[in-house]
Order: sequence, then C-alpha cells, then structure tokens
Amino acid sequence: MFGQNRNTVIAIALSIVIIVAWQFWFTPKHVAPPPQQTASQQAPAPGQTAATPGNAPTAPGGVEAPKTAPAAPTREAVLAAAPRVKIVTPSLEGSISLKGARLDDLTLENYRQTTDPNSPKVTLLEPPVGTGNGAYFADFGWVGDKNAVLPSADTLWTASGDTLTPDKPVTLTWDNGKGLQFKRAYAVDANYMFTITETVENTTDKPVTLFPYARVARWGMPKTVNFTVLHEGGVGVLGDSLKERSYKKLRDDKPYEEKTKSGWLGFTDQYWLTALVPDQGEDVTGRMSWHKEDGLDRYQADWTGGSETAAPGASVTSTSHFFAGAKVLALLDGYADQYKIPLFNRAIDFGWFFFLTKPLFHFLRFIHAHVANFGLAILIFTVCVRGAFFPITARSSRSMNKMKMLQPEIKKLQARYGDDRAKLNQEMMALYKREKANPVSGCLPLVIQIPVFFALYKVLFVTIEMRQAPFWGWIHDLSAPDPTSVFNLFGLIPWEGVIPGVITLPHIGLWPLIMGVTMYLQQKMNPQPPDPVQAKMFMILPVVFTFMLAKFPAGLVIYWSWSNCLSILQQWIIRRRMTPKAR
Repeated sequence: MFGQNRNTVIAIALSIVIIVAWQFWFTPKHVAPPPQQTASQQAPAPGQTAATPGNAPTAPGGVEAPKTAPAAPTREAVLAAAPRVKIVTPSLEGSISLKGARLDDLTLENYRQTTDPNSPKVTLLEPPVGTGNGAYFADFGWVGDKNAVLPSADTLWTASGDTLTPDKPVTLTWDNGKGLQFKRAYAVDANYMFTITETVENTTDKPVTLFPYARVARWGMPKTVNFTVLHEGGVGVLGDSLKERSYKKLRDDKPYEEKTKSGWLGFTDQYWLTALVPDQGEDVTGRMSWHKEDGLDRYQADWTGGSETAAPGASVTSTSHFFAGAKVLALLDGYADQYKIPLFNRAIDFGWFFFLTKPLFHFLRFIHAHVANFGLAILIFTVCVRGAFFPITARSSRSMNKMKMLQPEIKKLQARYGDDRAKLNQEMMALYKREKANPVSGCLPLVIQIPVFFALYKVLFVTIEMRQAPFWGWIHDLSAPDPTSVFNLFGLIPWEGVIPGVITLPHIGLWPLIMGVTMYLQQKMNPQPPDPVQAKMFMILPVVFTFMLAKFPAGLVIYWSWSNCLSILQQWIIRRRMTPKAR
C-alpha cells in the first residue's frame, strides 16, 4: 500500500506541476501607474542638454505630441504632413520623416496580420497620431554643449535622395546657422538592420563637446499577448547578461541604467524586435525608463555615448545600428557575428531551458527542410524523441504491466492484511522485490517529457518560423489554438458558443479532444490504484488536460496526442510479449 500511495502522490504532484506551469491564464499586465515622476526624474526634451559637470547627459525624453488633436486624425494624414524619405527593401517598407529625422514608419513586407493572404501587412513603427497613443519610433542625435544649437524634433532636414534602399544610402543634413553642420547618414541592408552615421562639422573658432545618443520610444500601453510565460517589454544585453523589464516593471521601478562597453537594448514583442546597437567597444550608458506626460505612458530605451569634442575646423563622427523587424534566429545569429553583438539571439524568449530549446528548434528546422509541412516535422520529431527515450520508457512500461498483472495478488494481500498496514506494506514491498516490479516507474517517462514538452511549447510560441505554419485539414496555424469547437459541432452549427451577458462556453477543439481520448486510453492500459477515490482522480486528469490544452498552440496538442498514440502502441506490443510469459 505504501508503494502504491507513493506512486499516486508523485503522479498527482507532477500533474499539478504541469497544470500550474503551463496553463494560459490571461494575466492583465497594465495596472494603474505609479505617481508621475518629477521634472528632475524625467529625461529632458529634445534640444535640452541636461548636462551636469563630469557626467554625460541622458538621451532626450520625447517629442511633442499635439496638445489639441485634429478631428479624426489618420496615419496617412500624419505621414503626408511632413516631407519624407521612402524606405524600400525586400523586407521593409516605410519612411523617415525629414521633420526631426525620425524613423517612425515601418511595415514588414513578408508578414501579414492573419493567415489570410489578403490581410494587412504587419506594421512595426508608427508616428504620433492625435494624442500620440500608439506611437513607436526611433531617433538619433547629439546632446551636450549648452551653448550649441542642436537639432530638435521640429528641425527640418534636407535629404540627398528621396528613397533609401540597400544599394542607395541617404544622407540628411542640417546647418544650425551658428557654425555647426550636422549630417545623418542612413543605410539599410536587405533585411532589418539600419546603420546610422552621425557627423558634426565645427566651423567655429571654439571646440564643441557633444554626446551621441540613440533611443526608441513607445507611447501608450502596447497591445500584448499577456501570457506570463512570455516576456514583452524592454529587453537588452548590457555587459554580459540579459536584462528584461516588462512594461509594468518599467512603470513601477525607477529607470534601469547601466554603463557598458558592449551590448544592445530596445523593445520586444512576441515576434518583433526593435534594438539599438551602439558601436561595440565604446563607452555607453544604456537606460530603460518610463514617464507619464499629458496622461500618456511613455516608455523609452536609449543609450548615451561618451563625450566627443570637435576642435575648430574639425569634425566628430558616431556610428551605430538599429534593428527593426522579425526575430528570425538565423538573422539574429548572423548579425551577432557580423557586428559582434553579445547574446543577440536571446531577444527570442527561449526561457530557462534555452540550452534545450535552441537545439530542439534547429532539429525541427532540419526535419522541416526534408518534409513539406511543419506539422509532419512535429510528428517525425515526436517519433525521434520517443525513440531516444525508448529504453527508459520500455523498462517503465514492462514494470507497469507487471504491476497490472500483480493486481490480483495485491488484492489478496489487502484482504489478508487489511487491518495491519505495517504488515501489508511489508508484504507488498516483498512482492514487488520478488517480481522485480517498481510501483513508481510509471512516473519516470512523465518526468522526462516535462522539459521536452516545455521546450517544444517555447519553440511553437516564440519563434517566428512557427508563426502561421499550416498543418493539414483545419489547422492553418500551428502556433495558435485549434480553431474548432465541440460546442458548435466543429463548425457545422453557426454558433460561437457565446451569448453576451448570459454564457460563454469554453473553446474545446477537435485536437484537444483527441489528446484527451488518447490520454484516457493510455491510462486504462496502466495499472489502476487500488483505492477507488485515487482511481477516480486519475480518470479526471484527461478531462482536466483536455480543457487546459485547448488554449495551447495546436502544434503542441498534436505532439502530445501523437506521443500518447505511440505510448499506447508501445504498451500493447510489450503486453503481447509479456502475456505468454505470465502464463
């Protein structure tokens, strides 16, 4: 009895761990912000210096949003309000505003918002529209010398061309009329990396000391996935370690700041990233911060470089990079090698098991390179995983089948020693030892599957390569939940299972049902606990998992269902081999 109870306790505990660790409860991340920062805590507005003796100033804190928004402003109207330089690459389309030389219009050419091929393309960067809520932009420049007239958000620059392409850089120029000429050269590759070269020519008779800066700003609370297992918000590597600051943490805590000679920082979404990359090896101060202005949350990631002094008749130059696009692992690795960017691929939230998740992802990609469908790649991957762990699971299956065949003997011992628990446990342990059966061996495959399950979940949920990857039949996106529902007979009845204000039925698709059925059949093949209450608890688990996994990516549910089927087949084969020996 002791061994059987221990087996039950371990199995239930592991089940609870899985349920708690991977359930997708929506957790609102946007809570009431803390009191507004004082003027001394906020970053200066463009054109201000904020310099203190012996210290570098911080990057500008924001551009001015309209105090009175025009009636029904549109994005198109804002883009047309100022002259712009077009951006045209195989991966990006957008523009740079010549007013402020701000990069605030960027669309991803190769990604659409839904699986519908006619749906709008994904828009990454947005200009301030109306009150500015939803603005998302990057700009670059200089801060420092309080006697110098520096470019601001209202400065109108002159461009050397009207279109920026991978083969055609564009240089913006502005003369302050006081002896300083500013040049900002934009270059872009065929993917998502911009190179920005800032130059200041000093024609005065006095030296000018300036500090280069770059920042990416986000106004208002962005729309997020809101899963606690996925990081969204500020991200970067400053020094040698990954730094993550959620939007809530940015609001609740003081600004994060660190001096470093290498790294990057910006904002991450589930699949998209903006990242400022200063020249590696140069002294910079990186910062992630938040402040509230005109009732609007303003999030910012920025870096400020060391002082640069332009002697009379000389010039100073600062070069940095800006990534804006999809988090494609191969691209991030390539940029990391090309520009010596530390841990750049950690922008993909592989989680604590990244040492397992990344190899698993590469293995799936390898399989997919030889088959036509990612879903089929997942099925083949599952077979490979089961094959790798076959010796362990086979030993466990043989032990569980021995336990099942020993059930009549266990019931006899319970009838004989039911009132003497100590003697019953002693006899049961002797029986297990004599028959070489391990009552807890059934838990071992579950323990092994936990990290693989979690790593596969991460691959499906965070990698852009899995986004909108189709399977056969009704599954058009393996990274999204099964779209069907049992409550409308899988689409045969035109009802979504929702009566506003009355009832909202849970969404249970066909694949979660298949998973629940296969899990139930797998349990029926295992020895049942002698305690009827414990047996009923185990029978409830498939139902619990069906409801829980209904919210999971369809690819993960397919993996789990197929794994159950392979386990059932393995159990059946082992039982067929063992039955003659038992006779």
